[in-house]
Amino acid sequence: MIVAFSVTPLGVGEDVGEYVADAVRVVRESGLPNRTDAMFTSIEGEWDEVMAVVRRAVAVVEERAPRVSLVLKADIRPGVSDGLTAKVATVERHLTDQGSPET
Repeated sequence: MIVAFSVTPLGVGEDVGEYVADAVRVVRESGLPNRTDAMFTSIEGEWDEVMAVVRRAVAVVEERAPRVSLVLKADIRPGVSDGLTAKVATVERHLTDQGSPET
């Protein structure tokens, strides 16, 4: 499964990068495949292990913020691995195929 999630501390002001970095650190230390962009962190693995990491990421932010918002989206597809890379590669392949004019 792939889970894309964002953890946002509330009640700490506008500069939340330090809090988000704490959450991302938990994800990276998990050893599971992951990727962080400007909006979400995606993590791939089995249900229990992924959800445990998300829970720890929320908990680390919760330690310092009076309120935490969690947005989560999951792609639950048993038997699929390396989805973080494979899904992007498929889109890139289609972009390359479409980008070449036929002669």
